[in-house]
Amino acid sequence: MKEDKKSFFLSFGKAQVSAFIGGMSDFAIYTLCLQWLGLPAHISNIISGSLGAVVNFTINRYWAFDSATTPVGQQLWKFVIVVSGSIGLKSLGIYLLIDFLELNPFYAKIIVEILVSLGFNFVLQKYWVFKK
Repeated sequence: MKEDKKSFFLSFGKAQVSAFIGGMSDFAIYTLCLQWLGLPAHISNIISGSLGAVVNFTINRYWAFDSATTPVGQQLWKFVIVVSGSIGLKSLGIYLLIDFLELNPFYAKIIVEILVSLGFNFVLQKYWVFKK
């Protein structure tokens, strides 16, 4: 069954709200790890991305994609694969932007987050992880 445009944009909007909330959690933890714990940016991103993913999964499952009737295990293993790829892409992007282009770690994080979230996460979550 083909999805209509209104339904697509509604789920896209909800997914962006979910990503924003998860991203704010991620960014707060990233800042804590980077500034208070003194961890390198790419390591801080792995930690913060993992914890932000828990927030994002929960919101996506129950609200953004309204997919709570599917057993959580069927979604969770797929989500872990997507998040692992996402964290890998983001960590590599942050590393490259900071170490080679000498960008500020916070700007690097924001740029990479936007690119990976829209081009990788949304597509895989909508059409694979939380597919109805």
